[in-house]
Amino acid sequence: MVRVIDSQTFLDMVRSGAERLNRSVDQVNALNVFPVPDGDTGTNMNLTLTSGVKELERQAASKGHVGQMAEALSKGLLMGARGNSGVILSQLFRGFGKGVAEKEVLTSREFAEGLKRGVDTAYKAVIKPVEGTVLTVAREAAEKAVRMSHRTESLAEMMEMVLEAARKALQRTPEQLPVLAQAGVVDAGGQGLVLIYEGFLAALTGEDVSYTVTEADAGTADLDRLGEIAHKQSAQSHFETGDIEHGYCTEFIVKLKPDKLLETPFSEEKFRADMGGFGDSLLVVADDDLVKVHIHAEHPGETLTYAQRYGELTRIKIENMREQHASILDSEHRDTQQGESVSKPVTKRYGLVAVAIGDGVSEIFRSLGADVVIQGGQTMNPSTEEIVQAVQGIPAEHVFILPNNKNIIMTAEQVTELVEVPVTVLPTRTIPQGLAALLSFSEEEDVKMNQKRMMESVQGVSSGEVTYAIRDSQYEGGAIKEGDFLGIREGRIEAVGAEMLATSRELLARMLANGGDVVTLLYGEDVTQAQVQELTHFLEKEYPDVECEVHYGGQPLYYFLFSVE
Repeated sequence: MVRVIDSQTFLDMVRSGAERLNRSVDQVNALNVFPVPDGDTGTNMNLTLTSGVKELERQAASKGHVGQMAEALSKGLLMGARGNSGVILSQLFRGFGKGVAEKEVLTSREFAEGLKRGVDTAYKAVIKPVEGTVLTVAREAAEKAVRMSHRTESLAEMMEMVLEAARKALQRTPEQLPVLAQAGVVDAGGQGLVLIYEGFLAALTGEDVSYTVTEADAGTADLDRLGEIAHKQSAQSHFETGDIEHGYCTEFIVKLKPDKLLETPFSEEKFRADMGGFGDSLLVVADDDLVKVHIHAEHPGETLTYAQRYGELTRIKIENMREQHASILDSEHRDTQQGESVSKPVTKRYGLVAVAIGDGVSEIFRSLGADVVIQGGQTMNPSTEEIVQAVQGIPAEHVFILPNNKNIIMTAEQVTELVEVPVTVLPTRTIPQGLAALLSFSEEEDVKMNQKRMMESVQGVSSGEVTYAIRDSQYEGGAIKEGDFLGIREGRIEAVGAEMLATSRELLARMLANGGDVVTLLYGEDVTQAQVQELTHFLEKEYPDVECEVHYGGQPLYYFLFSVE
């Protein structure tokens, strides 16, 4: 029985995990649909881990202890990290390495705590963590490791349970991220991590580890066959190239330079916030004198120019994701032409169009299954033509539209007369109503039942928002001054004040006066983390029985969007 992991065992585990992943790169690539359907998650994770193994082997030559080996792996992963998945993988082992840095060998408890610290580090590195991804798989596996480490000293027994937890978490990812269910796949990054953990277990037991569905798994998919989806097409074929909003996957490393830092001191928090203005899918990792950056940007040169304020740039990689995605679809089209028939776009049963503003809010709608999210809101109403184009771009038998603003409902209703496909406009007046409606949508139900369920959900949600007055006015006999903060519930002003958080607290208190089980808080682009924490602490203190969910919305004009259910 293996009771400790020494440096050689650790090296064997990582090599085995890398070899297992390397054998399955194409399978992982075929699953890749989130956050962008570019088909390279397996490749990125494999190249990242290969870099880590090389650094690990260099450390092994100097016969360091296991803590030094883990730190070497972390360094190699960071320098070689590619793509979202590669950077997240590097962070999982960065945290692990810091957690075990001083250890000569690792017991089951120390290994488990290392996994947990790795998960904490990875979640902090991602600006807007999304459940149903590799983060979820890593977290649930680490939680299982901590529990098992108190029950057994056997590393193999614990790793077996860790792998089982990771596989189960992976199977559930389509339930958490509807875009995966839409394409019929599990999360690509999560599958990559499962493969690595399979290699870990194989090294500890001396036996090859494979996974097939048993009778006990009835109703779940064989994880080794999930790449064979949609008539042997990759998951990327379910998406349009034009849906990619920020077209260039941009990665680079900043070597911080003391002379530049004298003029522009480096703050990881400020750097991350500033860089976030250039695009999405941002990951920033600072380690000593290096800063690793991954971002999907429409103008990658702007990110490089900004980063040069702090030092020299190296390992620059810019890839055109639209070209990459189009190439995948073109290749599949040619392959199909060589067969018995030419593939045609698959018409699905339902399509979903939502109107939203703010990159965080838009991403939430997409993660819940919206096919198209049109940018628009109180001060930026989309045209009928924009909504028509969105509907026409979805190969569906019936399309639901969620306007999410009272000023857009009438515009959306005009679309029904301008398109051939049947359209149902749900009169959602707020973002929380739209989210509630989307959560109640079911591919299995007919149109009338979906409409009924979605509107019942809307009626069960109380919506609130915090903004500011752009001019002097009156409010039920009271005066509102320009610049005052306004707390609005269901279109009605219920709180006015000179201080934003005080107004937010008053609005929440009014919304919870008649009870509520769940408060969802979406914070805008002008809200700081300190303000978010202050408001959540208020809820925890004053309403301890109410569950609070917090998400980055990124919406302009509105500091907070609230829903109470």
